[in-house]
Amino acid sequence: MATTRPRLVLGGTSSGAGKTTLTVGLMAALAKRGMSVQGFKVGPDYIDPTFHTAATGRISRNLDTWMMEPSSMKEIFWRASEGADISLIEGVMGFYDGKDPKSNRGSTAEIGMLLDAPVILIVDIKAMARSAAAIVKGFQLLEPAVNIAGVIANRAGSANHFQLVKTAIEQECGVPVIGYLPHDPAITAPERHLGLVPAVERGELQPWLDLLAEKVAATVDLDQLLTITEQHASFDKPEPILFTKRDNEGLEPVTIAVARDSAFHFYYQENFELLEAYGAKLHFFSPLAGELPPADADGLYIGGGFPEEFAARLEEQVNVRHVLKSMIEGGLPTFAECGGYMFLCEAIHDRAGNRYEMLGIVNNEVKMQTKLAALGYREAVALADSILLAAGETARGHEFHYSSLVHELEHDHAYEVSGLRGRKKEGFAQGNVLAGYTHLHFASNPGMVQRWLSHCREWKRTREESVT
Repeated sequence: MATTRPRLVLGGTSSGAGKTTLTVGLMAALAKRGMSVQGFKVGPDYIDPTFHTAATGRISRNLDTWMMEPSSMKEIFWRASEGADISLIEGVMGFYDGKDPKSNRGSTAEIGMLLDAPVILIVDIKAMARSAAAIVKGFQLLEPAVNIAGVIANRAGSANHFQLVKTAIEQECGVPVIGYLPHDPAITAPERHLGLVPAVERGELQPWLDLLAEKVAATVDLDQLLTITEQHASFDKPEPILFTKRDNEGLEPVTIAVARDSAFHFYYQENFELLEAYGAKLHFFSPLAGELPPADADGLYIGGGFPEEFAARLEEQVNVRHVLKSMIEGGLPTFAECGGYMFLCEAIHDRAGNRYEMLGIVNNEVKMQTKLAALGYREAVALADSILLAAGETARGHEFHYSSLVHELEHDHAYEVSGLRGRKKEGFAQGNVLAGYTHLHFASNPGMVQRWLSHCREWKRTREESVT
């Protein structure tokens, strides 16, 4: 069934070309026109979707063809874009960069082709003129199936500089150059420092969003951009795979307590929605604010974030730590990833060497370091039965953190994970607890959701029987 889903992919010639600045600026400018804008980010990143959400007021989603099947990616796009006037899809790295240097797998180009979406190529034109046309021509020729429908220039030295580039590209490449952004540090996307997400949540970046919207509206032809999307708005509704109609009758409803605040905020929205689709009710609480999960919670989910930035405050929440530890040790099915994994350890050491007490569920401590400890896609193979995976089952996700464990592991690992640097064992799997540095995307294996909720229902029955 064909319908309309106006959409546009914003791809860069490389990392640092200005994708985030221009994408967020376009979102903010179109939102100021009164349009409903849906944001998407190619790849596993959590930070850029936070910018998108701040600019549009709609929860941004991740589109990924490695962590999930292309059919699932299309379904996520379809669902999230419902009711939006336009969807803007920010690319990752360079336009053709993905999982494999020999193919388009996992790249922005692949997403663009799968969604049959027009592409606006963002080109950093600093210190070049006609040469910019050679760059665009190369991107057109590498994959003819890609629909590069326009170009936006970034870091233009002046309006005259932009005109030189525009003339060359339009003559040699046959696509319109619909605008530019000047070289201006004031409109560059803020660094992704550890306090960025809390700053967004507090509204501290609103002046930057307003300025960016103003600058983009002044030098980018928004009407021409909208015309491009309208010319390619038709989209066939995908067959539902992840979110099919299910009969949950006869299954007990369960409540999953979800830690969500400035310390724990890295979650895939689809993970939440898949839990709800299989019969869970989500109860959000803030450990930082001293909030507790409901006493009758049937499961606990502690996602990633920056607990190290709030370690002192988390340590001060003695009652929260005591109650959570008691509930987990009492049998509450608990899944924690990355920042949540750190929270479950005995302590966090910050970069200054200060030590802060955490929950003490995992018999280890973590320390922060200045260098990145791990980054990249991960395929996780369960080494033993856990609350999410049976031994031998696989799930996909990614790993990104600056912390490392202080001691050698003295417990059973959760997974064997593989990435670009080979295989390693990681995580913690013991009884009712599964934790690790790897962020798992439930769309990679929805059976994880069913398995977890079955453990939650079993725990609920056990708890209810114990009080009767």
